[in-house]
Amino acid sequence: MKCLKTVAWLILLLLLTGCDTPPPIYKGKFLAFGTLVDISIAGLPEREAQAATDIIEDDFKRMHRSWHAWDPGPLGRVNRLIQTGETFSAPPSVLPLIKRGIRLSDKSNGLFNPAIGQLIDLWGFHSNDPNGHRPPPQAAIDRMLADAPKMSDLQLDGIQMRSNNPSVKLDFGAFGKGYGIDLAMEHLKELGIQNAILNAGGDLRAIGNKNGEPWRIAIRHPSGEGVLGVIETKVSESIFTSGDYERNFTWEGKRYHHIIDPRTGYPAIGTRSVTVIHDDATTADAAATALFIAGPSNWYEIAQRMGIGYVLLVDSDGILHMNPAMQERVELTDNSYTIKLSPPLTTKPGH
Repeated sequence: MKCLKTVAWLILLLLLTGCDTPPPIYKGKFLAFGTLVDISIAGLPEREAQAATDIIEDDFKRMHRSWHAWDPGPLGRVNRLIQTGETFSAPPSVLPLIKRGIRLSDKSNGLFNPAIGQLIDLWGFHSNDPNGHRPPPQAAIDRMLADAPKMSDLQLDGIQMRSNNPSVKLDFGAFGKGYGIDLAMEHLKELGIQNAILNAGGDLRAIGNKNGEPWRIAIRHPSGEGVLGVIETKVSESIFTSGDYERNFTWEGKRYHHIIDPRTGYPAIGTRSVTVIHDDATTADAAATALFIAGPSNWYEIAQRMGIGYVLLVDSDGILHMNPAMQERVELTDNSYTIKLSPPLTTKPGH
């Protein structure tokens, strides 16, 4: 009888323990901004997590329609009106991005430049698959450089705007995804979700944790294959990587990637990939592009200006450039890398 009571108690204990087991991590995915968006939600029943995912997918679809630079929509309308030189009312769905773009471009010394949509178009990188393309004629690039479109060409007065330069064509590809992730993550919080990751093609924002454990994020190797390292997130952070492996084409044996240096009109040289950590995805997205263009010689200065506290840059020789705070955060998969450590970034990490 005593043995039976013991067995019954053990069974009851197991059942009670099972009641405290958190739900498994919910994982969903959908297409948006030309890439696959993965969403992971911890601590929520599957039905509720699926309902939240459906809402966020609708958010992303709406943002994609509003911010696409070539398809019909609010941003396309803005780009057409910019060419007239006249004053017009900016759509509410686009105006916040324009304002953020102006500020971030200024902080980056113009290396992050959403005004070069015509140059992106000239290279054919408005297409998700640029295979089969070739470099544009030098004369066409020279004309774009002479026109020098930049975000400071835009004049804003409330919702009224105009451009001093008709060559400005806004392309939010270098930070629209980050801004969209920020908006979607805030929507998740409004829905009561405290632990989640939104990952759009390897660029992500994470909040909370994974059932009590930090979210562990793999950083893609600049070759495009395998993992360079792993980073554990803290509370609420965004991790964004810009790499030359993302969209590119090969012409006469030379590879051309999609991250265009607005100073030269050509794909930026000297960098293979840049990973940054910041508290908001919008800044992280823009900074990853700006630091990629700045390259191994100038990334530190631009990171300081943009308020970035964690940077990992892989140069064209495979050397890893990072600040001490990032070195403490990243767990490299290979100890054979040559590391060039910068002085500490004086900005507070994540702010």
